[in-house]
Amino acid sequence: MAGLYVADALHTLGSASAPFVYASFVGSLDGRIALEDGEVSRLPVEITSENDFRLFLELQAQADCLVTHGGYLRDLAAGRLDDVLQIGTRAMDRDLARWRQENGLSAQPAVVIASASLDFPIPESVIREKQRVLIATGRQAPLDRVDALRARGFPVILAGDGASVEGAPLVRELGNLGFRSVYLLTGPRMLSTMLRDGMLSRLYLTIAHRVVGGGSFHTMATGPRLEGAGRLRLSSLYYDATAPDGAGQWFARFEPLRPA
Repeated sequence: MAGLYVADALHTLGSASAPFVYASFVGSLDGRIALEDGEVSRLPVEITSENDFRLFLELQAQADCLVTHGGYLRDLAAGRLDDVLQIGTRAMDRDLARWRQENGLSAQPAVVIASASLDFPIPESVIREKQRVLIATGRQAPLDRVDALRARGFPVILAGDGASVEGAPLVRELGNLGFRSVYLLTGPRMLSTMLRDGMLSRLYLTIAHRVVGGGSFHTMATGPRLEGAGRLRLSSLYYDATAPDGAGQWFARFEPLRPA
């Protein structure tokens, strides 16, 4: 793999008993990962770059399964966001599809949809590429929707005592299903529950050298203070001097610090 800086073979680091769970974000110097645009949260255009997108694809290529969420699928169906659930569908990532084949991975990663409401469409691309689809929700999710999804042939994982998905039970169930590398294509809430439950193995963070501003925005974490669960150790740092837009950016890799 002609990588930017993903040195480890992530798909070999996990096991069925302890899947390797990783996430990535791109943010600005003032901490923006997304700006509110009406009802849609969008990545600020000022911090996007082809180099960061290539890193995203390299991380995606190493996953047994991708965890996404219902809000993304609703925005995807409405044409507000791009489809990023497949590998090898663009000229720039055909090499990554070959890499998956050469390393014994399935043609496409499985897709796990985390949702409390269970109100989302299944993307046509996922059906076309014959990707394995699983649904993750909490025990308080609408029972009629759980039954309807199961009737359509989609396995439903109950991963949390409330309506929302929780980190530890989700990772445990994914491990039981044989997944070894799990890439979180989600947002602040999923990152927070994974950190609180001690389930995150690694965080990749691109920090674009731009100050974005904006009155309504999202940062990487949400909910109550993480306290000790939010401790991360920098394990590598790379400097890209040109992107985005000549400002430069850092590619940082962090490992969570486990309690003593």
